[in-house]
Amino acid sequence: MNASVAIQTLPEAKNDDELIRIVDEVIDYIKSTGLNYYVGPFETAIEGDYDELMDIVKECQHIAVRAGAPSVMAYIKVTYKPEGDVLTIEKKVTKHHN
Repeated sequence: MNASVAIQTLPEAKNDDELIRIVDEVIDYIKSTGLNYYVGPFETAIEGDYDELMDIVKECQHIAVRAGAPSVMAYIKVTYKPEGDVLTIEKKVTKHHN
């Protein structure tokens, strides 16, 4: 695993319920990828191969628009280590959830 991405998808929505519904569709897509992920209150972290993660980031925008958002903003954080592994989600957060 040479990359980790945190994505915060912010679709334009009429109200909070619609916003949550659209974001839930994006999260469902992320879950369907089979990659290790962690849903937080502001963003979702995903681990995997850099190129695959970049494709997922791109598709998240398309998912939000297909779900009804007229526009979408996203904040993306990327950790990439071409040779070797990046720190895992578990190493970063597990000690804080016990």
